[in-house]
Amino acid sequence: MVKRAAEVRLGDCREVMASMDAESVDAIVTDPPYGLSFMGKGWDHGVPGVEFWMEALRVAKPGSHLLAFGGTRTYHRLACAIEDSGWEIRDCVMWVYGSGFPKSHDVSKAIDKAAGAEREVIGPNRNYRPNSGAIADPEWFQDRSSGLLTVPATEAARQWSGWGTALKPAWEPIIVARKSLIGTVAENVVKHGTGGINVDGCRVGYDRDADDTRRKADPSKGWCIGSPTSGSMDDSALQGRWPANLIHDGSDEVESLTGSAARFFYCAKASKADRDEGLEARPVVRVKMNNGNDADGDPVSDRFTKMARNTHPTVKPTELMRYLCRLVTPPGGLILDPFCGSGSTGKAAVVEGFRFIGIEREAEYVEIARARISAFAKDASLFTW
Repeated sequence: MVKRAAEVRLGDCREVMASMDAESVDAIVTDPPYGLSFMGKGWDHGVPGVEFWMEALRVAKPGSHLLAFGGTRTYHRLACAIEDSGWEIRDCVMWVYGSGFPKSHDVSKAIDKAAGAEREVIGPNRNYRPNSGAIADPEWFQDRSSGLLTVPATEAARQWSGWGTALKPAWEPIIVARKSLIGTVAENVVKHGTGGINVDGCRVGYDRDADDTRRKADPSKGWCIGSPTSGSMDDSALQGRWPANLIHDGSDEVESLTGSAARFFYCAKASKADRDEGLEARPVVRVKMNNGNDADGDPVSDRFTKMARNTHPTVKPTELMRYLCRLVTPPGGLILDPFCGSGSTGKAAVVEGFRFIGIEREAEYVEIARARISAFAKDASLFTW
């Protein structure tokens, strides 16, 4: 019997994992609920607790790595649940991006609304950019649903004009954990194929022009991380930079912050083409980008919706997931994603040549995940769901 290269199972991941063999999985790469009630979805009501990660620990081989995305407000609960279940927290990767926008409650508008005062529209906002989250001049209010400027109606609202309740989101944590080794790392790797990370397979490409400019400005800096010399090096010796616990999206905001973002792996957020790839047979529908209301609880316009075939609200980019899968999975290894969603991890896994098991409790997303993963099957016969 040919072993399936990938499969997505419908059901509660605790029940599905309970049916799996112990110590059968080489790596777990997943994007679980953040517990923010995102878009009012029931599945995002809470952060998965200890019982989820204990079952994941049981099916993982000794030395297997777990990579789990979290939200900046709740990842401490995720980390504690993972650690309390028996995993060893090894690190936390920061995925930094410039495309986030704040879901902030406008204090001035809230005051006027509570007072029943109608705000005067004074014209279009010249700084308005769809989905940018740009803040207008603090003397005025930016109506996010229409791009109009309104002026505070009450004295209290004028006093609090320009105040909000949230920062612009610019990064997400990825918890890095490992199941306990049996013996030493060397013994565990030889016996189970797990325990290490794929450093050479995930080195960051070398940018000679940029690095050479920085080295000349500061001779103490070598051409690649860990270089024992500050002098020139033969190009053939340059393998690329050591993978770091920071990943960025290459945006102008990130480049200007780091000054040298080339030393870190970069990957843009998932594009529409990436999200919908493999779903050409599905109809294009209008998808809400939040729960249908703005941060102040008012209905939003079509600016907060988009046309797409993939209806899942939190799709991770394939290139990012390929990098993460490659980082912690031995060649030909089996990756488990207990919170499969629309199959981003599975798509990345099969592209990289890994085997994959995904678990998802929403039938709609199972259908999407299977279609996205199947589109990248090297042998379609291995993807008879």
